[in-house]
Amino acid sequence: MTLQQLIYVISLDDEKSFVKAAEACFVTQPTLSQQIQKLEEELDVIIFDRSKQPIEATTIGREIIDQARKVLKESDNIKSIVGEMRGEISGRVRLG
Repeated sequence: MTLQQLIYVISLDDEKSFVKAAEACFVTQPTLSQQIQKLEEELDVIIFDRSKQPIEATTIGREIIDQARKVLKESDNIKSIVGEMRGEISGRVRLG
């Protein structure tokens, strides 16, 4: 399981279309589809019901997607921690 696969899963959930999700991730549709299929094979579950249009997550898929969102948020926190340790400043600045 890779972070990239989780990004693809979330994108597909958001877009409800393999083509739109691939465009949003700047990859080809076959690449996105193959990576999601690899993840499903690794976990031995079906994350998306492909027979429905628009694409819908299965019951277990919904739980996986929710957890994937948490994992990606935490990975962003790791990047922030490293940036702070290096003395980098980030965030919003408002001038009024």
